[in-house]
Amino acid sequence: MTVGEVRAALRTDLDDVQAPLPRARVTLEQAAQHSEDLLDVLPRPEERSAQQQAVAEAAVDAVRTLRAAFLDTHVDAVYDELTDRRSRHLRVAELAEAAAAAFPGLVPTVERLAVERARPQAHKEGHEIDQGIFFSRVLRSPQAGAHLLDAMLRPTARATAVLPEFTRTGRVDLGSVRLERTGAVARLTMCRDDALNAEDNAQVDDMETAVDLALLDPAVEVGLLRGGEMTHPRYRGRRVFSAGINLKALHSGDISLVDFLLRRELGYIHKLVRGIVADGEPGWRPRHTDKPWVAVVDSFAIGGGCQLLLVFDHVIAAADAYLSLPAAQEGIVPGAANFRLTRSAGPRLSRQVILEGRRVYASEPEARLLVDEVHDQGDLDLAVERSVERMRGSAVLANRRMLNLAEESPDEFRCYMAEFALQQALRIYSSDVLDKVGRFSAAAGRTP
Repeated sequence: MTVGEVRAALRTDLDDVQAPLPRARVTLEQAAQHSEDLLDVLPRPEERSAQQQAVAEAAVDAVRTLRAAFLDTHVDAVYDELTDRRSRHLRVAELAEAAAAAFPGLVPTVERLAVERARPQAHKEGHEIDQGIFFSRVLRSPQAGAHLLDAMLRPTARATAVLPEFTRTGRVDLGSVRLERTGAVARLTMCRDDALNAEDNAQVDDMETAVDLALLDPAVEVGLLRGGEMTHPRYRGRRVFSAGINLKALHSGDISLVDFLLRRELGYIHKLVRGIVADGEPGWRPRHTDKPWVAVVDSFAIGGGCQLLLVFDHVIAAADAYLSLPAAQEGIVPGAANFRLTRSAGPRLSRQVILEGRRVYASEPEARLLVDEVHDQGDLDLAVERSVERMRGSAVLANRRMLNLAEESPDEFRCYMAEFALQQALRIYSSDVLDKVGRFSAAAGRTP
């Protein structure tokens, strides 16, 4: 098949995917299957000729155009079918899996993603972009998107299972995060000591579990997040907050759009802002259980680590620490930082940090736009204890809720995340990112 034939088929199918749903889903399934059959007979992406790659790209692009048109027309009906008219609360991974089963061709199947995940990022077809299209349309819908946000604010099954142990003992080791309750404070310590707390899929899961536990435990009044001591040669014995996304994991194909990039923003980070939602009888009281949060930055908060600080109620930094969002170097969108940073730092500094990669050192005056207190290492622990005690004030909780609502409405966040789902999916498969993560991973690891 030539590029011209692929485009001709697209023109024929476009009207059909905007027809009534029964007809539209059949058309989409057939078009997607035709595209997959074509890709299956071509060599692997890294082995294709220029002509073969052009045909593959035309076929993929044509079906993506159909998917977008299908969802623009039918997204609410699709979402209602997948969630039994919004009576089931499916998380992003569950929703993607259900969509693959109920609407063949709409998003990649679990099996196809498993094959894809085994390949290095540069050798993938980019099927996760189809998930990006799906979630961008779901989140754009005020009806479906609001329901998905609500589903992602519910406690995870893992947290619910671990909760009895944590409430009984006051401590749990989740792997990359340790959680300990002392008095009324839940202390979360990020302890990927060999990787400078660089996040991957597993750490996102551990972080969400820890946040859930802190929010679910009635004995906890304040959450505290800090990095643990490192074994990495350059920072051995020193605390580090976070080096951001694990670029080695990204290069090897182990950073996923759904289980990392979307789950992270819609899951534990959003829970830090809104709290968790529990099932129960409708009533007049607020449905969310939230708590104030304090963060402590030792050494640095790079990328995702810096993104985290933007949702905390109080941030304390060591005098020798720095913050950065190296999106220009990594070539990806820094989560919801583009949405949140200008509130505190203003448009000029935000552009310098995000577009130009500027580091902000705790010793600079501008750092006070991003952190609340700066202390020498010897004074840091005392400052932390004073801060968590202040956060236990009787009116703190009600006022943080109102501040968060004024600064970041759920609808504004939903609309941002709709665009983020697509833009980030495109960025992680862009040629410049694939080249950059390859060079980063070839080094001995990121050593800021």
